[in-house]
Amino acid sequence: MPTVSDTYIENRQQVQPTHTNNHASAHGGNVVKWMDEVGAMSAMRFAGGPCVTAKINDLDFKRPVPQGEICVIESYVYAAGRTSVRVRLRAFRESPHTGDREETTDSYFVFVAVDEEGTPVSVPELRVETERCRELRDVALAEEPTE
Repeated sequence: MPTVSDTYIENRQQVQPTHTNNHASAHGGNVVKWMDEVGAMSAMRFAGGPCVTAKINDLDFKRPVPQGEICVIESYVYAAGRTSVRVRLRAFRESPHTGDREETTDSYFVFVAVDEEGTPVSVPELRVETERCRELRDVALAEEPTE
């Protein structure tokens, strides 16, 4: 059974001119795509197989990621159902020169584990063994949007 920490992934994408909008910052659609891809990686690492996006909750763009800076995507599984996997996602702008970061985007995605035919399949139980696992899970649950 995987732990919260086992599913933690951080990925980086330098914002190129082809990724930008008319304001020379990352186009929101590109940021969502990067979040979806990294979130799926966390979900698949947890489920041990393919996962598909089922829902995006409260996608909040707080500030832009300017061209030339790095968009860092942080992702981890914080809860699971029978076939669903809840993933916490945040994006940051990061200076390529100093490494200084600032949060830009915040969301919660739900993925569903599927077999080769696309039929939902069961996922394992999520383990929360270390203080880091507890901290990540507790922050995600405390900040998770209610429906």
